[in-house]
Amino acid sequence: MKHNILIIMSFFVSLTSCGAGEGTLQNEKVFDEMQTANSKTNTMTDTLTIGGGCFWCVEAQLQQLKGVLTVKSGYAGGQTKSPTYKEVCTGLTGHAEVIQVTFDNAIISLDEILAAFWQAHDPTQLNRQGNDVGTQYRSVIFYRNDEQKKIAEDYKQKLNDEKVYDQPVVTEIAPLTVFYEAEDYHQNYYNQNASQGYCQFVIAPKLDKFRKVFKDKLK
Repeated sequence: MKHNILIIMSFFVSLTSCGAGEGTLQNEKVFDEMQTANSKTNTMTDTLTIGGGCFWCVEAQLQQLKGVLTVKSGYAGGQTKSPTYKEVCTGLTGHAEVIQVTFDNAIISLDEILAAFWQAHDPTQLNRQGNDVGTQYRSVIFYRNDEQKKIAEDYKQKLNDEKVYDQPVVTEIAPLTVFYEAEDYHQNYYNQNASQGYCQFVIAPKLDKFRKVFKDKLK
């Protein structure tokens, strides 16, 4: 469980490793290729729903980027209607912990959001992130339209073709059906609970690495 501080500390090294070196974008070559293929074409806002383990971690990281307007934590991909956090934690609802990111295309592109997403977690782990285990912690992209689907699938294919990671990327890419916003106390979690154990030992180190990689794109 993510709240067990003793387990957290014992798994500290593995939990905070995202696969890239300090200050290095893990998928830089692929990102450059995707940016060339998918240049920004409009100034409209867009929304993407993604999951990469505990939503507190991914929320804290994506909030840092210029052009990200809102980040909401929630649940998607399951069969239970209006699930609670307690229900999702059982792993029986089919839902993943996700964040819904709304961003300004004039400032940050979908490719940049995806680059940040894959940097923020280990997409080669199936149904887990570190010590958080279960389908609710799966790596997943829920697309809203054909364009998002194509870009996400192309990006994932390039990551695997060019062997960016030691193991294959297992990120699920599926259509978004319903996004359920999580309970209020999950929203903006790290910023409101920075002194809490999980935030100090797990989120903060990940956030530090993320900031080093995207130092030129921070708010």
